[in-house]
Amino acid sequence: MADETGQPQETQEKVERPEYIPEKFWDTDRSEPNVEALGSSYKALESKLGQRTEELGKSIREDIEKETKSNIPTNGYELVTPDIPEGVEVNLDPELPLVGWWNEFAQNKGLSQDDFNAGVKAFVDNAVADIPNIDMEIQSLGDNGKERVEAVDLWAKKNLSSDAYKSVSNIATSANNIKVLEEIMNLTKDSPMPSHDMAIDVAPSENDLRSMMRDPRYWDDARKDQGYIDRVTTLYEKKYGTEPAKL
Repeated sequence: MADETGQPQETQEKVERPEYIPEKFWDTDRSEPNVEALGSSYKALESKLGQRTEELGKSIREDIEKETKSNIPTNGYELVTPDIPEGVEVNLDPELPLVGWWNEFAQNKGLSQDDFNAGVKAFVDNAVADIPNIDMEIQSLGDNGKERVEAVDLWAKKNLSSDAYKSVSNIATSANNIKVLEEIMNLTKDSPMPSHDMAIDVAPSENDLRSMMRDPRYWDDARKDQGYIDRVTTLYEKKYGTEPAKL
């Protein structure tokens, strides 16, 4: 076949569509892939995949949140006090800021009641660990450690108000604090002693009287306090009806 110039015209061979290219992406007239159709399709596919990925992520997050929240007790966490050694006091008031914070944290994290209890136990264990070992503290005060503690307790009981005595009892749990209280006792030895009327309000035990009589203010010539001696004598006579023997 010739063109207008009489030159033979090349016959363009028709290319068959490869099987791996879908018919909708094949330009039959040009015998080649339809690039425009491919581009549009890819853009639409990318948009759909992005949307599905977002929806899938949202669905997964919702499932995780739902599963997490399912661990939280329906009626909220119960504040259960774990086992505490005998004679040890740990304040677990629900109104404490730390307890409130732990409750809120547990809810945000979806902790179970068991997990919540474990956190409370860790708090209590830590608090107990910070409490001085009374026996060891007494030993560190020397051979008369027990008597020194009893003397401080008796002094506080006899000379302080009920509220003040409770406060002193709370801090008189370490050797260092006992020494501080002994210094305070010594500083007040020259101060007027409480009246006998105040002493009568407290019925001393035999141990109380023995502790008072062991006080240097009663027997030590260099530290004797006549007001203290008179008070011991009054308490002794009140309990036994006779004057105590001199040491």
